[in-house]
Amino acid sequence: MTIKITGRTSFEGKYSVSRHSDKAREVLLDAAEELFALHGIDAVSNRKITEHAGTANHSAIKYHFGSRDDLLAAMVGRAMDDVRAIRAELPLSSDASMMNLREIVTLYTLPLVFSFDALPKPSWRAKFLFQALFRPDLREMLAGLVDEDLRGSEVKRRLPEELEGLPEVVISARAKILGPMLLGLCAEYEGSVNEGEAIGTWESVGYFLVDSVVGMMAAPSTSPADFMDFTRR
Repeated sequence: MTIKITGRTSFEGKYSVSRHSDKAREVLLDAAEELFALHGIDAVSNRKITEHAGTANHSAIKYHFGSRDDLLAAMVGRAMDDVRAIRAELPLSSDASMMNLREIVTLYTLPLVFSFDALPKPSWRAKFLFQALFRPDLREMLAGLVDEDLRGSEVKRRLPEELEGLPEVVISARAKILGPMLLGLCAEYEGSVNEGEAIGTWESVGYFLVDSVVGMMAAPSTSPADFMDFTRR
């Protein structure tokens, strides 16, 4: 399955911020995504981002986004918008109210993986999002966007039904580690693609993750309850 996302600008031939506002925002977002992935979010200054984007206007981030936090919010929002666009194109085998566990996991795992596949290469988004998980503000933002997608959805009701017999605290604790598991593997695979050393395809990565998530979520619980309380922190 191949889905292409349009609108992302390659850095081959730096683009001037003064030419077009929307295009300029994309170039800045791309520059920040690459630098944050390579060097860490806190290690990259706004000045380095604007220089990497090919503009002499070191106030470009303030002009286009307002603040650094707004830039980060735009980066996370753009990534989630791409995921939603791909999810909307996925053919569903059944109505949401009838989905089984595998169908639910597929619906929320494959679009994420396919969104990385659709980016021009080299790409840096998976590694950026993986790093974002370790910043409380960005982790909460990502969790909020996912919850927003689920809110009012039949899928949110179906998941506990499919995992009947598992305590809610166990389901919640397992769900909490999905982000690091999914994005960690995707970030590693993204790096191997960039280096020309990837084995398999993004699609095979996606289905491997679907199998892994289904197995983890549906497995019997043998853990003491005290550890589950720790995961709520």
